[in-house]
Amino acid sequence: MTEPVLRVTATDQALALIDDLRREHGPLMFHQSGGCCDGSAPMCFPQGEFIIGDYDRLLGEIGGVPFYISGPQFEYWQHTQLIIDVVPGRGGMFSLEGRSGQRFLTRSRLFTDEESAWLAATAHAAPHAGSR
Repeated sequence: MTEPVLRVTATDQALALIDDLRREHGPLMFHQSGGCCDGSAPMCFPQGEFIIGDYDRLLGEIGGVPFYISGPQFEYWQHTQLIIDVVPGRGGMFSLEGRSGQRFLTRSRLFTDEESAWLAATAHAAPHAGSR
């Protein structure tokens, strides 16, 4: 496999909303929630407003915005590609898209055997946030 395997990607609609939010709020970041207040929604914050912990992992970037996930969530989702999409509705109460009439949604698909092998062979597949 010659192309890198992306652990997180986004639809065109999600990328458009990210651009709108960036124009309004400046640099952004995402964290994949693992439950609690807003279920398992991808949460969008102004860059640095959410504290990244030692066990959080940087999955990649969508629209030039870093996307993190907690270590326990990564263990659960490590065999899937996260696809960030947008649907009509009210976003999470802490996520920036809350007032837009749209909300981010995580879809997923299982990696193929070839993609899984590529990810296993690469050291940078999902580094801890502290090793950026």
